[in-house]
Amino acid sequence: MFDFLDVSTRMTLIPALPLAAALVTALLGRSFLREHSHWPTVVGLALSFIVSLSLLFEVRELAGQAHAPHETPARATVHPASFQQAEPAKPAVGVEIVHALWNWATIDGAIDTPSRALPANGDATLPAALPFKIDISLRSDPLTAIMLCMVTFIATLVAIYAAGYMHGDPGYWRFFSYVALFVFSMTMLVSVSNFLLLYVFWEAVGVCSYLLIGFWFEKPEAAAAGKKAFLVNRVGDFGFALGLFLIWTTYGTLNYHDADGIAGVFGQARLTNTADPYVGGGLGLAICLLLMLGACGKSAQFPLHVWLPDAMEGPTPVSALIHAATMVTAGVYMVTRCTPLFLASLQEPFDYGGVEISAPTIVAIIGGFTALLAGLIGLTQTDLKRVLAYSTVSQLGYMFLGLGAATLAGVTSGMFHLFTHAFFKALLFLGAGSVMHSMGHVIDMRYFSGLRRIMPITHVTFLIGSLALAGIIPFAGFYSKDAILSALHARTGEGGTGLIYSVLYVTAIVTAGMTAFYTFRAFFMTFYGEERIPHEAGHHAHESPWPMTLPLVILAIAAFGVGRWCEMDHWFAHLLEQTPSLAYISQKHLPIDLRGPFGQFNIEIAALSSLVALAGIALAAFLYLGDRREVDVISRLLRPFYNASLHKFWWDEIYTVLVVWPTKALAAVSYLFDRVIIDGLVNLCGYIPRKLGGVLRSLQTGLVQFYALAMAMALAVLLLTLIWPGT
Repeated sequence: MFDFLDVSTRMTLIPALPLAAALVTALLGRSFLREHSHWPTVVGLALSFIVSLSLLFEVRELAGQAHAPHETPARATVHPASFQQAEPAKPAVGVEIVHALWNWATIDGAIDTPSRALPANGDATLPAALPFKIDISLRSDPLTAIMLCMVTFIATLVAIYAAGYMHGDPGYWRFFSYVALFVFSMTMLVSVSNFLLLYVFWEAVGVCSYLLIGFWFEKPEAAAAGKKAFLVNRVGDFGFALGLFLIWTTYGTLNYHDADGIAGVFGQARLTNTADPYVGGGLGLAICLLLMLGACGKSAQFPLHVWLPDAMEGPTPVSALIHAATMVTAGVYMVTRCTPLFLASLQEPFDYGGVEISAPTIVAIIGGFTALLAGLIGLTQTDLKRVLAYSTVSQLGYMFLGLGAATLAGVTSGMFHLFTHAFFKALLFLGAGSVMHSMGHVIDMRYFSGLRRIMPITHVTFLIGSLALAGIIPFAGFYSKDAILSALHARTGEGGTGLIYSVLYVTAIVTAGMTAFYTFRAFFMTFYGEERIPHEAGHHAHESPWPMTLPLVILAIAAFGVGRWCEMDHWFAHLLEQTPSLAYISQKHLPIDLRGPFGQFNIEIAALSSLVALAGIALAAFLYLGDRREVDVISRLLRPFYNASLHKFWWDEIYTVLVVWPTKALAAVSYLFDRVIIDGLVNLCGYIPRKLGGVLRSLQTGLVQFYALAMAMALAVLLLTLIWPGT
């Protein structure tokens, strides 16, 4: 449809359309568009998706040409004139398209040339000092193209759904302007070709999430959830900023691509360098861990996972957008983009007292622990949206498990799970919103049940989403989950790192069983059993209107078939592998299996994970398709664990004691210091002149005789000093 536009124009249109929709809605929504305020957002996001799809086809064509024997190696790398370098002497790594819009800032001689800085042309030399130059540049490679299609597709369906869900809300226009701005920020986050711009839109996504989570700000819980999300993410973002400072001082640039004679952090000159182009050891580990701290904030990994479950206090379309396509995927995307940095830590681990520490192993440990912890908490939650929220935290942990395997199989499988998860998690959250809409905004599963006859479309689509989340073949989650398990299994072995990955593999299997159990526990409690309707719903419980059910049907179709579609000919993995950051893995000779995630189907792993998932579903059916006496017995027998899980292992209380209370105490002390010491000194400086003025003021009597006497006495003193001997 948009083939008549050149690639650079399409790259610009993808974020520009949501931004235009946000501006139009903000300017015209309140006074002119009103109940039609959703139209600019829906149309803008839909057009952005169509353009993203055409860009994906363009990138896929370039990737195919890069492999064709008649193509020159440089054909896969496309730059505008301002970025053209000398013809590369080596074959280009992967496929990238870079488009410069304008120069934002240039500071000459900003930093002494670091030892790890490289020239973009191998025959050139770098000056003694390098400039700080930030260009507003967009890039498109397979990773970006896939993310853009996923984000805009899910966001379009969420916007259509929200037109029905938010109907009649007094902030209707404001909601859709925030959604469009959110999507603009996310599309820019995955499109930029510079770490500084990545950080700018990293923060923009955080601001939009704050506005949307706390959209119903008159509700105390929503306002508190928005502030919690914002503040917890500041911790991760502080670490992320420090990581970017280290990248700048280590590599002399923040660009991904080669520009102005300097090799980008992920530019062709660095990726094709035969020497070790990336730093390892303690410095490399510090860079990766600081980046991972930022990812822990955005993608809700331990210990910064506590904000995401509370984010469900916002409108349900916001929950679907955050949990499926936008904010929480940013951390996974960023770590994937920075794969070469993490590989350097794997090749040259940090030696601490004879123990070798590498960043990918730490990433895998964090992901595995988060997946297990969130799964355990999800077992006992009674709020339907909160169950799904902890499921998101757990599945994000699964993605980091794949990335932490540090192989081509692991990284591509982690991204594949991000892709499939977007469809079925958006489906499940929108299904929960449909239930909430029908139940008078009651979402506690203890107050309703047996809704399958009242809400047949929601029932069937929620079932499809549950099967996909549980990883049952042939639904989408089966393929991506087993790809991660296969990548982890390839890293298992005896002693050291192999033993760690063996434990993580077992953890992932156990988590898969728990995922199936808590997912179908929620499904059975909601749609089966005795039909019960809360009094808040009155006598009007019914299926949701078509603007809400149509996205459910489309997402259900995707949740059923997208995994198999991506697995056909392994096109998803093969395309993703042409991202320069991932194609670089094939250039390195690591003592690790680098085969793709779909190259060899492991029937044993697939059978084991499927049996575990089916066992989880069977246990949920046994406990919740009946009078549930067994549930009461088990909860009494496992009372300590049940209470711990129900109270989320008291992580909020732990943070209150360790972080909130000390912070409040420090604030109180600082307040007293400011009022007593600082204000006291300032007030004293004002008090002394006032008192001195008061003394002098007492001399102003207004009597002429007194003034004459004072003048005479002063004159006498003056004469005395003049005639006094020795003066």
